[in-house]
Amino acid sequence: MTYLNYIALAGGIGMFLYGIKIMGEGLELAAGNKLKKMLEKITSNKIVAVLVGATITALIQSSAATTVMVVGFVNTGLMQLSQAVGVIMGANIGTTMTSVLISLNLSDFAPIFLLTGVVLIMFSKKKTVKFVGQVITGFGLLFLGIHTMSSSMAPLKDSATFQGFLTKATNPLYGIVIGFIITAIMQSSSASIGVLQSMAIQGIVPIGFSAFVLYGQEIGSCVPTLISTIGTKTNSKRAAIIHLLFNCFGAVMFIVITMFTPYLEWIKSITDSQVVQISIMHILFKVVNTVVLLPFSNWLVKISCKLIPEKEGEETELTLEYLDDHILTTPPIAVLQAGRETLRMAFLARNNLSVAANMLLKNDPKNFDEVMRTEELINFLNHQITHYLVKINALEISREDAKYIGRLFHVVNDIERIGDHAQNIAEAAMNEYEEKINLTDTAKAEMRHMLETVLKLLDESIASFELQELDITKAKFIEQLEDETDALKDAYQMSHIERLNNGECGMQAGMLFINTLTDFERVGDHAENIAWAVKVKPTKQEMEMQVNA
Repeated sequence: MTYLNYIALAGGIGMFLYGIKIMGEGLELAAGNKLKKMLEKITSNKIVAVLVGATITALIQSSAATTVMVVGFVNTGLMQLSQAVGVIMGANIGTTMTSVLISLNLSDFAPIFLLTGVVLIMFSKKKTVKFVGQVITGFGLLFLGIHTMSSSMAPLKDSATFQGFLTKATNPLYGIVIGFIITAIMQSSSASIGVLQSMAIQGIVPIGFSAFVLYGQEIGSCVPTLISTIGTKTNSKRAAIIHLLFNCFGAVMFIVITMFTPYLEWIKSITDSQVVQISIMHILFKVVNTVVLLPFSNWLVKISCKLIPEKEGEETELTLEYLDDHILTTPPIAVLQAGRETLRMAFLARNNLSVAANMLLKNDPKNFDEVMRTEELINFLNHQITHYLVKINALEISREDAKYIGRLFHVVNDIERIGDHAQNIAEAAMNEYEEKINLTDTAKAEMRHMLETVLKLLDESIASFELQELDITKAKFIEQLEDETDALKDAYQMSHIERLNNGECGMQAGMLFINTLTDFERVGDHAENIAWAVKVKPTKQEMEMQVNA
């Protein structure tokens, strides 16, 4: 091979990888919220998990990407480790789609795919059609890449050095090591199998050697997953270990089958095409390995826990539960998780407000440090979620998701402000205790009433945000609660002035009382903002009235 052949090979690999990438992205964008629904259906049912893993991988055309995504899900708590096992196994089955496509050998039609895809992308106004065009373009690049790789390696047929190496490389270990190294370097099992099938198109490598290269590629495909666990939680590392155990077991099993049974002869009897033979071996490896290991998935979890034990003090208080950069490879899921992390932040702020207010009402500062720690976490979440939302905005997301992310920016800001008011109240409670400030029973009763109204308003707003639903009836109820909060503030301020005039309370108690009412009233404003960040939907009765009108 000349240096031009090596350049062509590199270009072919680049086209192949980019084709897989944009084809996967197009399918993912076209699927949109269906990916979210698929993941929501993952339960303890192992077969469902396998099917979901296979489907997602068939869409994004990369088992490594799916497994890395699963590591992110486990890291953020979206998925349990026991559920991840089935998804990982399914991902291994889904990746066979690439080898099947290559075995079809549609390289002659690559220009037609490219032209069709580019026309749809450039001239269609509908996003869905553009996504389909992206898929078709990726399809064309994939086959053009295969054709380029295959053509660049044609000189190896006449290379005495290469043929001599194959003659001497009777040890299966050679093929396994070569397959592992190629896949580890390329960071893509689909691409390395594409190279192997490109060589098969030229009839360069015998099927016996190809089989062991394939087994090495399966082990090498675990490298990207293992790398992705750097800096993640324990369970994420365990998910990567399960992936490694799964592929290593399959490789050992099929090495034994290949060496001691007429397995290769049976494969040859099915078809004369070596490209198809490699695809069949690839599919059998994945499916048989899954069928054998799926009943023992709990054992894989236990082994991973033994290999990666829990470390004491590993977790810190300032952590994200639902967000992880690995999930950004799947924008619809990243959007879903951003909403969950924001909801977590909302509950933290709501509970902190309640704890701080009760400190003030009971004149007991024992929970002051707890409130301050929670406020620190709320501030941390504010910065981290906002930063994550910026990252999501830079991705290709649907119009609906883009609007939702825009609303989240405002909701996160409102929640952070609620946290600040909770801190103000906690500091007032500490001041009340240290300065021995005594509030009258009437003042405490008024504050308690206003607190209950504000918490009810906040609960209704958070519930609407969680469901992303707000009909007109609920919207009016929330608006009434906010109006009631404003009215209570005005009424209780007048009551306070009367108590001051009658000498029932001192100046310090009065200032503390007024400031707390102001904090409550502003929390009500932010709570209403959270509710209005959800699109208002008319009730069925209201829709009928509009139709009749």
